[in-house]
Amino acid sequence: MQPSTLHQKPSLPATTSDRREVLIERFRRVRAATDAIASPLSAEDCQVQSMLDASPIKWHLAHTTWFFETFLLAEFAQGYRVFDDAFKVLFNSYYNGVGEKHPRPQRGLLSRPSLAEVLAYRAHVNASFERWLRTFDLGANPRVLSLILLGFNHEEQHQELMFTDLKHLLSINPLAPIYSNNAPHPAAVGSAQAAIDWIGFEGGIVEIGFNKQTDFSFDNELPRHQALITPYRIANRLVTNGEYLSFIQDGGYNDHSLWLSDGWDWVRANAIDAPMYWRKADSSSWREFTLRGVRELDLAAPVAHVNYFEADAFARWAGVRLPTEFEWEHAAAHSSALDQLGDAVWQWTASAYLPYPGFAPARGAVGEYNGKFMNQQYVLRGGSCATPSGHTRASYRNFFQPDKRWQFTGIRLAK
Repeated sequence: MQPSTLHQKPSLPATTSDRREVLIERFRRVRAATDAIASPLSAEDCQVQSMLDASPIKWHLAHTTWFFETFLLAEFAQGYRVFDDAFKVLFNSYYNGVGEKHPRPQRGLLSRPSLAEVLAYRAHVNASFERWLRTFDLGANPRVLSLILLGFNHEEQHQELMFTDLKHLLSINPLAPIYSNNAPHPAAVGSAQAAIDWIGFEGGIVEIGFNKQTDFSFDNELPRHQALITPYRIANRLVTNGEYLSFIQDGGYNDHSLWLSDGWDWVRANAIDAPMYWRKADSSSWREFTLRGVRELDLAAPVAHVNYFEADAFARWAGVRLPTEFEWEHAAAHSSALDQLGDAVWQWTASAYLPYPGFAPARGAVGEYNGKFMNQQYVLRGGSCATPSGHTRASYRNFFQPDKRWQFTGIRLAK
């Protein structure tokens, strides 16, 4: 088993002209990647919202465009012509500082604008953004560069959401349609019998948070600060489907002593007996719905689509625990022996999503990006098979409510 690393984007060039060209190329690449995800889909595929947590593909295409138009072109591009004034409300997600928003549960009811109109909107903003970026003085306002990089990373987050939202949509179709035979899927990196190696760390007072080795971080990764960690050991790999199946077969979903109170209530209220996309093939075997269709469950692959409650219950059953986010970051930054860090599934930690000491949200409406969600959620670290290459780093903090599992989320153990 070979250790994996978190691949980060290179820093921007120092000269303004070279930096401008790199930014234009990154913009084209990010926008094209989003379009490529949607390209195999029909207009009907792009229209439907399968649940409250998910958004239609058409909405993702429009909202990521709205972001560049609202926070950059409308603000800094002199003479920019807004594509459609109504889009300011239709495709605002949660930015109260920008104005009114269309209700999230009703995004799938927006049959107008059509998919063709949304694609025309993207083309309009793409062309306008490139024209503006070729002439704007990037040195005149450092905040502009920060917003551009935020726009790139924001769209990359939505690329992952497009895959996971689409997976849920297709999973509830009785036809079990295939999105693509090359779609993201967590891969096995060893045999189903490969034992966990426990990597030990002495702990102590350690540095946590963004270390400025690249040009971008989200505000919730700051400020860099010190944390006290006691000696710990962390698993070199993720929990597999086979190991999770042993938890199921041992009655894990029927033993209240393994579960947090809210987790046990969730299990009972929803009749949960397996990860989100597992399906019984017969009395003794399972299959799994994937973006590549329904397949035999790979026992060596990392278990995916489990929520915090399930991850915590499995750890209790195994006689260990989940790592804290500080242990995870410290281990990822200081060891080459950890596998599946950022290319399989996001990894639940035992840490509540809270601000770091001295945290301050970014200026303006984009300050609503992370800070206002710092309650009743847990931190996940790493990345997944659906995360764009170069998007994550050791300090990256993802976060979800403990009952959510439609993302590619899994388990790394600690003790």
